[in-house]
Amino acid sequence: MNNKKGVFIEPGTVRFERLLPGPADRVWEYLTRSELKAKWLSAGDVETEVGGKVTHEFNHTRLSPEEDSWPEKYKDLKDGDTSHGVVTQCKPPHLLSYTWAEGDGTGSEVTFELFPEGEKVRLVLTHRQLPDEKEVQLGVGAGWHTHLGILIDLLEGNTPQGFWKVHMPLEKEYEKLLS
Repeated sequence: MNNKKGVFIEPGTVRFERLLPGPADRVWEYLTRSELKAKWLSAGDVETEVGGKVTHEFNHTRLSPEEDSWPEKYKDLKDGDTSHGVVTQCKPPHLLSYTWAEGDGTGSEVTFELFPEGEKVRLVLTHRQLPDEKEVQLGVGAGWHTHLGILIDLLEGNTPQGFWKVHMPLEKEYEKLLS
């Protein structure tokens, strides 16, 4: 389950399910606390109330101590990238949704749902309202897949592989999935 591809459940929507080491409060901290979120996704605050601000400050080179070569395709992100959003749903430690605004003014919505299962936590991540562009969906699918793998490594006490080392082969797999 923890390495399954995301499923495009309808146009512009991808869903992932992962079984994580618990408890839910611990996973929630990795979703909402900037210093923990920065280790697997991006730095930046998440104000955990409806209407609260969300900031993503991406720097993929900081997600692993491994040396990682930067792909030409993503060279414009080399100095980092920032996006913002607004919390639309928040029920700690089980539900967090927020908008995700891109620099070009387009936006989507991400939802994290946490379901305790014994000592584990099932994470269901749904990213909606993605642009109907194959390149965007490839990047988002492979991106979340890679970021969630890093989160699992951290929660299990393992050292994550370099982001791009994992992401670029996954893009090829997602391309087959979307064809």
